[in-house]
Amino acid sequence: NCLLLNISLFFKKNMSDINKTLVTEFFFLGLSDDLQIQLLLFILFLIVYLVTVLGNLLLISLVLIDSQLHTSMYFFLCNLSLADLCFSTCIVPQVLAHMLYRRKVISFTGCVAQLLFSLFLGCTECALLAVMSYDRYLAICDPMHYPIIMTSRLCGHLALGCWVSGILVALVDTTFTLRLPYQGDNRIAHFFCESPALLALASADTHSSKMAIFLMGVVILLAPVSLILASYGSIIVTVIRMKTTSGRRKAFSTCGSHLLVVIIFYGSAIINYMTLKPSKEQAKVVSVFYTVINPMLNPLIYSLRNKDVNKAFRNAVIQGPLQRF
Repeated sequence: NCLLLNISLFFKKNMSDINKTLVTEFFFLGLSDDLQIQLLLFILFLIVYLVTVLGNLLLISLVLIDSQLHTSMYFFLCNLSLADLCFSTCIVPQVLAHMLYRRKVISFTGCVAQLLFSLFLGCTECALLAVMSYDRYLAICDPMHYPIIMTSRLCGHLALGCWVSGILVALVDTTFTLRLPYQGDNRIAHFFCESPALLALASADTHSSKMAIFLMGVVILLAPVSLILASYGSIIVTVIRMKTTSGRRKAFSTCGSHLLVVIIFYGSAIINYMTLKPSKEQAKVVSVFYTVINPMLNPLIYSLRNKDVNKAFRNAVIQGPLQRF
């Protein structure tokens, strides 16, 4: 009887372990359990997403149709808008759908896809912001050689490098996140699939994976931030030395909007990916900034504070109807 009991317990334990390995879907805990708060968040997120889509599509369209915007600065801005549009679309529509249902579920395959693409687009944006700061540095600090250095060929190579670096970092982070076994608990304390939240569910030691993701954060977050700080340090020195007030105002206007985007995006991303143990609630709130708010702010900041974009918009509004007659 003791032998049969031991065999029975052995098989039960092994069957339990097998069942635990079969995690085929994840459940999101979301931003809030309160139905009224979820409804309010749904309305806010929907408005923000619509503004994000319309704003970025408008900015991309203006850059494409207006020849005055065919410069390196707006070429990179167009790439940034495309990355923002895709990044937001990768996450927000699913979040909106989950706010309407009690069962916030995503398949394992869907989670892998969302993790990979959100990392790819987010890392691409990190690289693009650094390249844009270098472009502004050349335009303000070395205007004589700027047209010679920043050719269309170099712009294309830099933009391609941003997208390639984004996918490479995303592949590394995704691989180190999903190489671990996920057993038992499949409730993600988040509103979308993100590496730190997934690693909290892993059934094995996560130290090596966390270190790999941290090192990738150094490459795609801290290195670009260092380049941005160096670029804007030189820009500030150059602007202070300018004799004309109009030149200073134009330089600060152009760079001020870029700096605001950089602070919001990099600041929130560094908190989540470079902080070793952020709280679950802190991680969710901070994630909202770079996944939901920042993609909406980019076109608004660059268009509202930019005379060239405003002029292109007025020309498109006025000339569009006139071309029909």
